[in-house]
Amino acid sequence: MTAFLGNILGNLLKFVYDIIATIGAEPENFSFYAMAIIVTTILFKLLLLPLSIKQAKATQKMGELQPKLQEIQNKYKKDPQTQQIKMSELYKEHNYNPASGCLMLIVQMPIILAFFRVMREPVIFAFKDPGMYEAMNKSFLWISNLENPDPMLWGLPLLAAATTYLQSLTMQPPTTEGSNPQMESTQKTMNIFLPIMIFISARTFPAGLALYWVISNGFGVVQQLLIRSLTKVEVKEGN
Repeated sequence: MTAFLGNILGNLLKFVYDIIATIGAEPENFSFYAMAIIVTTILFKLLLLPLSIKQAKATQKMGELQPKLQEIQNKYKKDPQTQQIKMSELYKEHNYNPASGCLMLIVQMPIILAFFRVMREPVIFAFKDPGMYEAMNKSFLWISNLENPDPMLWGLPLLAAATTYLQSLTMQPPTTEGSNPQMESTQKTMNIFLPIMIFISARTFPAGLALYWVISNGFGVVQQLLIRSLTKVEVKEGN
């Protein structure tokens, strides 16, 4: 599946690169390849936007229902069967499918993994001619070759970690009275642990892959903030 999707997304990267390569002289320290990665990443995020909106709405709705769910769990903790019935009634009353957020993520994951694979192996999925790929300028600012890891410790790896942290903050549901303290504690731990892992990994990734990660996260943060604003407007209009 990832190989099939990888070929499609790889063709998109090559298509974008071919268009950019016609704009004129290539800047010495900002290659057409780097531009193609940035533009393709943004296009890729736009393609997933409808799914992202649905997932964000599901996450926000779950955050709104969390206090009531906590109340039901505490009230019927000795009666699991009644607890499940009451929770199902609550979901039905608010027209919410508890699996909706997970389903959106399941749909997105193969596509995200495929694009990750394209960024890791561009010569296989995008630029079929190894000679052409080797001859391409792959510079990006301080990086002479995006095929190699970023030589600066505090460059793209740090940006990848920072944008991962920011995106995790924007994706979590807002804290409400009655929220589950254990879930909040787990979320806070993940918000710290994941960026650290990304930072360590990005130091060994090809810099092109780290660049994709930074742009993807940065776009995701802006996207999530806009979705939250639009969702709040919808709620106010509904009231």
